[in-house]
Amino acid sequence: MDTHADKQPPMPSAPYAEGRLARAFVTALTHADPATRARAEERVRGWRQVLAGMAAGTLRVGSRTPVRGLPAWVTPEVLHGGFATGTARAGGPLLPYEAEAARRAGVPEDREALFAHCLTEAGLAELWALLDGTRYEVTVPEEAALLTVAWLVRAGETDAALELVREIRPFAGRLRFAPRPSASPAPATDAVHRRTVAQAGAALARRGPNDAVETQREALRVWRPFADDLLRHWLETAGPDHRVLDREPGDGWHARGAALLDRYRLLAREHTRCRGHRDPGGNLGILRGALEETAAGRPLDARRLGLLRHAVASMVRKRGLPGSERHAAVRNAQAAQAALPAHHDLAHLVADRLSALPQDAGAADPDALLAPVTGAEERRSGLPAGTAVPPAVRRVVERARSAPLPALVELGVIPSAEVLAELVPQLVAAETAGAYRDAPLRALMAANYRAFRNRRSLLLLDLERQVRPEELPWVRAVSAQHRSDARVRDSARATLRHLAEVAVDGFPATLLPNPLVRELAVLVRRTGLDAPLVEELAADIFTGTFSPKFAAAAAVAGELLEGSLYERYYGIDYAAVYVLSEQGSRRPAFRGSGARHAPDFAALCHERAGVRASGGFGGVAENGAVIEQAQILTTHNLAVLVHRVGVAPASGRAELALRCFAAVCRLTDRARHERPLGTVKDAAYAWRQMLFHLSLCDAATAAGVLARLPEETARHPAPVAARLAPALAGLRLVADGGSFAPDGTADAGRARRLTGWTTTGEHWLCGDRGRTVGDARA
Repeated sequence: MDTHADKQPPMPSAPYAEGRLARAFVTALTHADPATRARAEERVRGWRQVLAGMAAGTLRVGSRTPVRGLPAWVTPEVLHGGFATGTARAGGPLLPYEAEAARRAGVPEDREALFAHCLTEAGLAELWALLDGTRYEVTVPEEAALLTVAWLVRAGETDAALELVREIRPFAGRLRFAPRPSASPAPATDAVHRRTVAQAGAALARRGPNDAVETQREALRVWRPFADDLLRHWLETAGPDHRVLDREPGDGWHARGAALLDRYRLLAREHTRCRGHRDPGGNLGILRGALEETAAGRPLDARRLGLLRHAVASMVRKRGLPGSERHAAVRNAQAAQAALPAHHDLAHLVADRLSALPQDAGAADPDALLAPVTGAEERRSGLPAGTAVPPAVRRVVERARSAPLPALVELGVIPSAEVLAELVPQLVAAETAGAYRDAPLRALMAANYRAFRNRRSLLLLDLERQVRPEELPWVRAVSAQHRSDARVRDSARATLRHLAEVAVDGFPATLLPNPLVRELAVLVRRTGLDAPLVEELAADIFTGTFSPKFAAAAAVAGELLEGSLYERYYGIDYAAVYVLSEQGSRRPAFRGSGARHAPDFAALCHERAGVRASGGFGGVAENGAVIEQAQILTTHNLAVLVHRVGVAPASGRAELALRCFAAVCRLTDRARHERPLGTVKDAAYAWRQMLFHLSLCDAATAAGVLARLPEETARHPAPVAARLAPALAGLRLVADGGSFAPDGTADAGRARRLTGWTTTGEHWLCGDRGRTVGDARA
């Protein structure tokens, strides 16, 4: 895959690593949360390893084999920006399950001895039992290697098994090749889940008291009743109009006051969350301060007496006299609120419910887990029966819901395309496994694929591609002879179309994120379709070049959109783009550091962006403008998915166009308040996707959509309509047969083409809020 790691630094340099080390070091020293400090200490260790490896020459940053002595298929530990630390994720000290396996086998507690045991008759029998029961976990792909060896031996593929052993044996002392035993079978793969039951349960079990809630609870239970008692005490000295000290207090008043002060000091020692009672200017502080003065035998001066009378009057006016019907109603409601069970106690109860389920899968029926507290649970926990589970706890459990993708999108469990991309590997793993004829092998390859997709992307230069799952030696060993090519193609095509339709229909206004594009590209390769999918490139490390698939994707867009509103709006000559793509495909590939480039396509993007090609790293805004032109020409995968994959979203093109425009309005409003430059870029991307869907509508439907756009702007604050007026004028102009000038304006600037990046100062959609759109996205 021709892509860069997400969120990459400008250059793979020591200063970047040193800066990351410094940030991690400061966090490890100063952060209030111990868990955060511990994670920062791990990052400090990792960045130190990066710097040491770079200095010693044992790390090659930017290479797909960054660690000297380790082949590309070994899963590296990767830090922010795609920097490998030099440590393999399957390496490190022996894990408890490995040590236990070595003790059971009676061999030394080291990986090489355990590896050798797994190749004995007894060891193979243990692996076969794991295969048949699917009671194992694969957290890094290497843990699937010995299970694959065992499967090959049982299948009679001894030559393939021996070849696989020969390839991985040099690393037997360093890496985990044995699987982790599991108490339950592998999860089903016909549905997906955002979090496992184990992850949801752990998150709930970690819930502690909420400081704000517990502070409020203390105020209601402790300090409000105490304030009422102080008020009653002072009202004993009040006349008919509730003016305190209008009459002499009765017998025992001073003794009762001293007892109240003693009680206050005891409460202040035991209940430390609330601090309002310490405020001498608050009502409670005024009443208490005045009582301390009188208890000490000092008369109240005029100022303190005035404050005391004002505090008493305001307390009586607000809630009534203590003991009155109005006062009792307020305090009873507050007492009921304070008596509600704490959210963390309910979270722990739900975590206990989750503990009874299989831990490595999602929850098929989360609603049953979120029922009110039962009588049996009341007897065990003391929580009142019938208490409802609060929304904050429900949200955690909902993330573990196991259901088809469209259902999760509709329920809001999947709120974005980025979250969707996290779940896609589960479905692709099922599709991957479905191509294998043998059931235990299907389960093993599904587990291997899920683990592989947890592999973090490396920082790669010169358009090198990330390692693919088929490059793993144990996958190669079983792929050729034990997969059905026809089943691979049919299953991949169905899964590809389903995933793409869910993404386009569920999140029409956002770009397909790179992790999702990566998964779709895997499926495209299996289908054999000519469907070039392209990634979003990082503007801060863009070197001015594109791989040939960008030109191919633009040609596919031209096949679909030539003569359309989209082509006219963006001023594209798709016939010329097609010729350029054909010429590029016939030209001998230009190779720089082993990567193929498409220089004609890059030149076109630079020309359209008004940026001179520099042949290297350029400014972020200039790079972003060039990348945006590539996205405009290719439609950033939409045309390929529609024209070559056959994607037909259920909502229909008109509805998707309207939803895209609603997102443009929301983003335009947001640009007035927060992150204006990046938000304008996102608004322009949503605008472009609106134009794509609108261009696929028939003329009557498109006219109806255009007529409804002013209604949508009217639903948003007035500045939105004003800011979008030039863009809407430009859209109407092109729809009516007009065109923009070369600078993207028309009608003396009152109509403008909306794009997200500018290199000439402030963006017109930002008004006075921004200048150059300079943030980068990988």
